Amino acid sequence: MGSRALSTAVDLIDAPLLYKGKVRELYDLGEHLLIVVTDRISAFDYVLDPPVPAKGTVLNQLSAFWFDLTKHLMDNHVVHTDVHALGAIVKDPEALEGRVMVSKRAERIDIECVVRGYITGGGWRQYQSTGEINGIHLPEGMRKNEAFKEPIFTPAAKNDVGHDEDISMDAMKDMVGAELALELQEKSLMLYHYAHNYCAERGIILADCKFEFGLLDGKVILIDEIFTPDSSRFWDQSKYELDIEIDSMDKEPVRSYLAGTDWDKNSKPEELPAGVVEETTRRYTDIYRRITAPVQSNS
Repeated sequence: MGSRALSTAVDLIDAPLLYKGKVRELYDLGEHLLIVVTDRISAFDYVLDPPVPAKGTVLNQLSAFWFDLTKHLMDNHVVHTDVHALGAIVKDPEALEGRVMVSKRAERIDIECVVRGYITGGGWRQYQSTGEINGIHLPEGMRKNEAFKEPIFTPAAKNDVGHDEDISMDAMKDMVGAELALELQEKSLMLYHYAHNYCAERGIILADCKFEFGLLDGKVILIDEIFTPDSSRFWDQSKYELDIEIDSMDKEPVRSYLAGTDWDKNSKPEELPAGVVEETTRRYTDIYRRITAPVQSNS
């Protein structure tokens, strides 16, 4: 994982920029799309400074790892991740090493498919106020971080401006049709079960995650990113407890730092201290190493 932080690739790519998200940039290659993952980091809807070295390469290479690992379960959008195969399109291949993903052009389905294996985060807050999550009625007396008997599917309507909106399964069926809604639910739960078991073998709990899907030639495929610290909540098995705020294996150092300042959340905060940035880089590289490492045999 390189130490040079990348805040944008706009000056490094000789192709039209289609979309610039908080972290990813999407470029038009004609038949295909080019995704470049930068080191930008966001929290509380603000993109923060400075970028976090190695974050983008971790996100991209971890997604590539999972896409390859799950391709026997369902098709995905990956064509290749070789920056050198892009030729003259890339002006500085070294700066973009490990950050690119050439992808098939799929029609994005505007639903964020969220699977929760444990009651925490926004799901816990919903449950505390209504006894439900996304219209799913849950047993009384559940405790924070408790595992559900079976993981639950809690979709959100994608919103390119502002927050995605939590919706019920019935609302999702109204939006995309019952057949497609049920297919997305089934595939999301299947992928979660697979990754949850994989992570458990490595001492990691996959608490929840989100997927995006697209349609290509009438078939549902997996797109965007999967099972990264930006799209999933990972817990170290050794730190799992009920009724506490578990320190998740992601950008928690950034969130904790900001929560401990007098920042008003109505304007962009000041630059992150070097120590917070370094610890965040360490978190991202650590989760990558733990997930991609083979399980140690006891024999």
